[in-house]
Amino acid sequence: MSKFNSPATRPAVSSPVASERMPSGHTHEGAAGYARDARSELFLLAVTNMVGENTFYEAAGRRDDRYEQLVRAVAVADPDWMLRFLTWLRSEANMRSAALVGAAVAVHARLAARTTEPVEDAVPNRTLVDAVLQRADEPGELLAYWTATFGRAVPKPVKRGVADAVQRLYTERNLVKWDSDAHGWRFGDVLETVHPAPREDRQGELFKHAIDRRHNRGEEIPASLELLRVRAELMAWPVQKRRELFQRPELDGARSVLNTAGMTWEALAGWLQGPMDARAWEAIIPSMGYMALLRNLRNFDKAGVSDEVAAVVAAKLADPAQVARSRQFPMRFLSAYRAVPSLRWSYPLEQAITHSLANVPTLGGRTLVLIDTSGSMAASFSRDGTLMRWDAAALFGIALGGRCEDADIVSFSNGYQGREPSIVFRSQPGESLLRAVERWKTSGYFINGGTDTAGAVQRHLRPGFHDRVVILTDEQAAHGDVDTLVPREIPLYTWNLAGYQYGHAPSGGRNRHTFGGLTDQGFRMIPLLESGRDGHWPF
Repeated sequence: MSKFNSPATRPAVSSPVASERMPSGHTHEGAAGYARDARSELFLLAVTNMVGENTFYEAAGRRDDRYEQLVRAVAVADPDWMLRFLTWLRSEANMRSAALVGAAVAVHARLAARTTEPVEDAVPNRTLVDAVLQRADEPGELLAYWTATFGRAVPKPVKRGVADAVQRLYTERNLVKWDSDAHGWRFGDVLETVHPAPREDRQGELFKHAIDRRHNRGEEIPASLELLRVRAELMAWPVQKRRELFQRPELDGARSVLNTAGMTWEALAGWLQGPMDARAWEAIIPSMGYMALLRNLRNFDKAGVSDEVAAVVAAKLADPAQVARSRQFPMRFLSAYRAVPSLRWSYPLEQAITHSLANVPTLGGRTLVLIDTSGSMAASFSRDGTLMRWDAAALFGIALGGRCEDADIVSFSNGYQGREPSIVFRSQPGESLLRAVERWKTSGYFINGGTDTAGAVQRHLRPGFHDRVVILTDEQAAHGDVDTLVPREIPLYTWNLAGYQYGHAPSGGRNRHTFGGLTDQGFRMIPLLESGRDGHWPF
């Protein structure tokens, strides 16, 4: 009888988030904890880390210190991986603060390492800096972080990387959008620190004007800077006459003036020195970016924006190319859905969130989806406190369950004030994802309490019936060892939503894999792994 050559034999596959095979520590709640290698721990922490924000089990300072220590270790040991990771983190993952801090700390660590041993320069430090600067306010942001953390001296590689970004990012439109007294580092300060070479004469005149503007020299705006000249003329209008711009039946003229002057909606609100009415919104909406539109849907309704203009906004929100280009977290669409009073946005937001979850796979067979709704998952990861980690878990879990051939979707905790420790969520035919997530919220599926992951697996996993288990969690189980409760032949996929040090199960191979983050990127690994191909880093 053959020992190894059976129909059930599958190729051994691996995934990038790798841990030890046996637990060496404990989760914050005391269950068996599996340590990960430095790159894996850094990845999971970075994709869930809103820098400077507390989590349930980890204070902001301690969390940021752990992030810095991991970046330092990996930047010196594997700079090529660090460059690819930080570039992806800022672009695809859209984690702005984590990427900027990561680049600064990585360069600081590599420069310090040179005092004792040579560091491979196949990845120049200036490239690490330049790679994460993708918005015009970010050169100043990085220099502010550097000087506040490491002192006033800015080394040449940092200056050169910032200068490279300044050449790409400093334009007239970006100057009026991002350069203001609200920032400690103005465009002029950045220019006087890094001394970038302008790409062309016009940009050179822009650089000089930005420095003059910073020092309030009152110099005349050069003739080549048309946008700035038109804007200056617009700002000189008497306040009492400014609303006359929107009084003509057709708004084309107003739109042209605002666009030529590089006016954003925030600048327009300040220019009017009063509330934005429907006409003002309808004039500025065509020039607004995707995120600005998404954030202001409630304001459009409050001001009474017409259905015709709303239809233009709705079409942009629902456009798959626009969704992909915007790189919005799926939860942003959920937040907008909850905030708007009008139903006219519901379907566009449903289309948008569906496009934003394009990487969530269709899985054959029977899938057990366990969604952690314990107390620690009620921790906020948005500054305004409107989105919780369990919102993300429910959103991803319900989306995955809806695309499976067959799925059991379960909310679990350990019971709280006499409640059931787990509740099965029944899908309803034809129900939209956003409606399903709201039904989850309003019908008591956020349980609260402790994290009885082991109990949920024991109650709901049926070996021989379920083909895989997916657990969306912060991994801080209260007791037991999740790994030993899932038969080895059943794949266990953990979606990590917090990035704590110890995980609740091993990862990296042998049917045990961990992903993480606040986007759908990691889900695409599941079909790869099940088809016998290794899952790799998403960059």
